[in-house]
Amino acid sequence: MKYLNKTNLKNKKAYFNYEVIDTYNCGICLFGTEVKSIRNGDINFTDSYCLFVDNELFLKNFNISEYKFGNMNNHEAKRDRKLLLTKRELKKLKDKIQIKGNTIIPLRIYINDKGLVKLEIGLCKGKHMYDKRESIKIKDLKRLEDRDFKIK
Repeated sequence: MKYLNKTNLKNKKAYFNYEVIDTYNCGICLFGTEVKSIRNGDINFTDSYCLFVDNELFLKNFNISEYKFGNMNNHEAKRDRKLLLTKRELKKLKDKIQIKGNTIIPLRIYINDKGLVKLEIGLCKGKHMYDKRESIKIKDLKRLEDRDFKIK
């Protein structure tokens, strides 16, 4: 039986502020009330990043709002959450993160066909201001092209 919830939330600012080099899909350790809040879309990607602690990858500053109907055992909104990757992927990421300017940013959170919450993280390099201007210019040109095709 396929899971019917279509939760798929993207970090739009990450694609604007960073150049994505490589992406990985990983699991995330969550409490039950956190999963319910994610299904409601009550999350915020602002200032979130991933950090290695003792050969394990953790998600920092990722805000999952408290579940509205939760009781006194509700979760903490900005706690650190462990990411679940294979040892090979963790080693590869740890080696690439040593290069100056590289960072790991959450790009998308979604619920797969089995009903499990998955996080897509990206190995990213920060963009310069002129790269951001170029991105805006390309987006505006694409928008104009799409508008012209719709008019004709």
